[in-house]
Amino acid sequence: MAKLNLVSALNMALDQEMARNDRMLILGEDVGREGGVFRVTDGLQKKYGAARVVDTPLAESAILGAALGLAAGGMLPVAEIQFEGFIHVAMDQLCNQIGRYRNRSRGRYGLSLVIRVPWGGGIHAPEHHSDSPEALLAHTPGLTVVQPSNPADAKGLLLAALRLGEPVVFCEPKRIYRAIKAEVPEGDYTVPIGKAAVARQGKDLTIVAWGAMMREALEAAEELQAQGASAEVIDLRTLSPMDSETVVESVRKTGRLVIAHEAPRTLGLGAEIAARVGEEALTSLLAPIERVTGFDTVMPLSQLEDYYLPDHRRVLAGARKVLAA
Repeated sequence: MAKLNLVSALNMALDQEMARNDRMLILGEDVGREGGVFRVTDGLQKKYGAARVVDTPLAESAILGAALGLAAGGMLPVAEIQFEGFIHVAMDQLCNQIGRYRNRSRGRYGLSLVIRVPWGGGIHAPEHHSDSPEALLAHTPGLTVVQPSNPADAKGLLLAALRLGEPVVFCEPKRIYRAIKAEVPEGDYTVPIGKAAVARQGKDLTIVAWGAMMREALEAAEELQAQGASAEVIDLRTLSPMDSETVVESVRKTGRLVIAHEAPRTLGLGAEIAARVGEEALTSLLAPIERVTGFDTVMPLSQLEDYYLPDHRRVLAGARKVLAA
């Protein structure tokens, strides 16, 4: 197997599915001739033509409105929002139209539609280019929300999203686009939507993370191991619908839970995970649940970005706190 970064793995998935399914097309700002701002769609317009890889104006609401119409007409559109901060411009299309389509048609019609969005901080980008608004989307009925943490999952989850037959927001953690390489199978495979992964087995505490925070969680687990504590690390992978069963099962085994995410703390997904564990495994808890998160502020500009984003040291401090309780 070839060792690929996240960008190349996503490109491979798009390429393979376009070859397999002639109903699929890509649309977004600079996705064609430029190959996308992060080059995820590099080479696809040249291979499949400008009718299937379409450069659009800078108009996020129009991009998702067009994708909705194409999906309703039987196509499989893959819309790219260039940075997550600009998805707010298209929230009417996303929440009031795309997410409600199945319900509005009384269950008769779904939309085969994937919205790819570079996600989160860590690349010292300007304002509106480094946010983590996944809680907004996970709170919206009718949307499936996915966030991979490694190249192999990125390819398998994207192929699964393209074949789901429902609207999927595919959040791509941009700070690990090219930061890691891993073996990626060249053939056709999918990673199940809605199923978390136990990335590391442990017995003393559970750490739950997703996306770029998985690197920090695993590094913290390595340091804990050297200090004599064994952490089980769970990669949520799909944020909605959330696989809380895997989290609860792990907490019943370890008795302690740390949740790590880079989004703001208040009403972040960490609060939802903590609530579910409280409902399902309260008597198994040996210590209060700890959340390691971003802050309830706008993502600061580049000089303070490293302070805002939780790193493995903050995850480690959270783990020590629950182990000491």
